[in-house]
Amino acid sequence: MAQQLDGEAKEKEITRLMDILELDLEQKNLLPPQRNALLAELKIHIRVVENSGPLFSPHGVKTLSRHSFDSNSLATSREAAKCLANVLLLESKTRQMFVDLGYPVKAAQRLKNDNKEDELLNTRILFLLTYDTAFDFSELFDEYQLAESINLNIVRHSKSYSKNGRRDPQTAIDTQALSETLKLLFNLSQYYPRHLPILARCAPSILKILNRTHLATPVLQPPVTYLVNALLNLSLHYDDKPMKDSGPNPYFPKPDQYCNIDRLISILDNAVRTYTEEQLETLVTPLVTLLRKVFEFAPSHVKPHMQTALLPSNSERSQPLGQSNTLASRLLRLSNSPVAPSLRESVSSLLFELSDKDATSFVRNVGYGFASGFLMTHDLPVPANATEGWSTGQNGGDLGEKLTSVDGKEINPVTGQIREMEPEASKEDMTEEEKEREAERLFVLFERLKATGVASVKNPVEQAVEEGRFQELE
Repeated sequence: MAQQLDGEAKEKEITRLMDILELDLEQKNLLPPQRNALLAELKIHIRVVENSGPLFSPHGVKTLSRHSFDSNSLATSREAAKCLANVLLLESKTRQMFVDLGYPVKAAQRLKNDNKEDELLNTRILFLLTYDTAFDFSELFDEYQLAESINLNIVRHSKSYSKNGRRDPQTAIDTQALSETLKLLFNLSQYYPRHLPILARCAPSILKILNRTHLATPVLQPPVTYLVNALLNLSLHYDDKPMKDSGPNPYFPKPDQYCNIDRLISILDNAVRTYTEEQLETLVTPLVTLLRKVFEFAPSHVKPHMQTALLPSNSERSQPLGQSNTLASRLLRLSNSPVAPSLRESVSSLLFELSDKDATSFVRNVGYGFASGFLMTHDLPVPANATEGWSTGQNGGDLGEKLTSVDGKEINPVTGQIREMEPEASKEDMTEEEKEREAERLFVLFERLKATGVASVKNPVEQAVEEGRFQELE
């Protein structure tokens, strides 16, 4: 194996190798094994930008592109494409150079090959062209069946999965090729919505893979993350029609119409138990968004299944909602997260939509303590007397039974707890540490409310400091 160089020695070696490869394009003076060995040696030096100047010039991009797409040898083509993909990744300006040479068409044509390495290399190249270029993929869709090629490759991947597990061992190139295809699919569905109806034909295959793939620990890693992301833009389209207007829905297949929903919820449950809130902000927000979209067009008999799985159950009301270890409680706590604003908004929206977008049902399901921030920031009406969490219940009749009782038992609309299970004089029973934690929680909630600008409030802690009611500890 060639030694990895740096500095001036690296640049001289790259120049030497590129000169030989360029001359070979004109004179064909290398045997295939010699040519492939030179490309493999060159690839070793394409790992960092420094001292790689000859590769990032129009001349260098052209040489690698010709070896990648004009060679009669598939082995040479693939070895050169590895170098080219690395160049396009490391230096964004080279992507438009590649486009100007007219080679994207040949990359799209290579996707028709039933070969995982060709799929991996050419989807990666096309994916990189979705950034920092003026390239219009419309020609590839209309003239070179790009959407159909992507769909067919995903179908091929799905055939490796059976109900009892994979028929064939999953190789690294299988996972990489699938991941690159899903990344390209997501970007194209985002930037070219006109082609969504055709791209969405692969949704059943994506769901099949997601439902049958082994879930690693931690769960949100390729290909699972890319499977979820790919479904985000496809979820409302299938068979050239909006999902709700089409025929058999791939999300709810017969005979088990809950299998895909249960899989998504299982992944969510696994994730919120594994990652920190900061990690969940980027990792799990797409999954929550997908569940929201699926709930929107779910059949009437499926919606209660999702509500049961994601909203707090009545059995959790023996204590204030959000204090147990269930998925629903974890979601409630995330809906108040001070460090994950996007996830906080997405989870709150999910819980509101699971409550049929009705403010009274929302407060009843999650408690006013968790619902208040969302209702205020979205300028939604607060149910009458929803804040009367510490009333005796004697004057609470105007709240309405929908808000104040479950299974015939009165609940505290602020905490969601069953009244008769509330401890008496709860504040007096709190330890100093519990009081401190509660004060910190209230401080964060008041700061969030003040930041919204919806209401003019002063944080009680801030006010206490101003009034001199805090004592310094010795």
